[in-house]
Amino acid sequence: MAELIKRREGAVGWIVFSNPPRYNAMTYDMWRGLPEALAAFDADPAVRLVVLAGDGDKAFVSGADISQFEQQRASEDARAEYNRVVEAAYLAPILAAKPVVAKIRGICMGGGLGLAAACDVRFAADDAVFRMPAARLGLGYSFTGMRRFVQVLGAANTGDIFFSARKFDAKDALRMGFVSRVIPAAELDREVGTYCALMAENAPLSLISAKAAIREVLKDAGARDLDGLQRQIDACWSSEDYKEGRTAFMEKRTPNFKGR
Repeated sequence: MAELIKRREGAVGWIVFSNPPRYNAMTYDMWRGLPEALAAFDADPAVRLVVLAGDGDKAFVSGADISQFEQQRASEDARAEYNRVVEAAYLAPILAAKPVVAKIRGICMGGGLGLAAACDVRFAADDAVFRMPAARLGLGYSFTGMRRFVQVLGAANTGDIFFSARKFDAKDALRMGFVSRVIPAAELDREVGTYCALMAENAPLSLISAKAAIREVLKDAGARDLDGLQRQIDACWSSEDYKEGRTAFMEKRTPNFKGR
């Protein structure tokens, strides 16, 4: 059964893309469910960050489930609705207030590449394989989606992977700046867990403020909400966590942040 598996492990919310027979290809219902799943973790004060991962060791996400295209994209109206749902899923990690980490193992292609690009931090196993096959399928890519890739990869690297539709490995993804680290597959769970634990120790309001600032930097100047960002920054300075951070530093101990 194709589904999103949602669970919380301590301060980390997990969303696992599960469609193993199709290498975790995204069905319409999976695309539609992602924004709701991320919103639920955003609303949960016990969650400090969210990790997106694929089910098993074969794939992160291999793309959209093409077997549904005849039914879900048969008419112009159906195609528009499908595209709207997919774009909302791509935007969900960006719009989530909390940091979103992509844990990439195996195949990460097409829609999977787009989902990973929307995350804040990406880690890849050394067996990861990437591809943007739009040109092999005769597909056009939206301005919003292309801009996202250019922001992450730069124009030349974006052109490379779209023009050639070639497969590239984790080492190449690291060179292009698509992933932050490449980790031996056997160590991926441990290393991502260590990183998430490190992040979860930090002040939640600071994490949210930092992500909001990055998001505003990437917007066009006229679209930025700098007043809203300043309110988030001010909330950090006036928070109990800021007092706790100062006290813990003076006392040379690990701070115990509460997110308020």
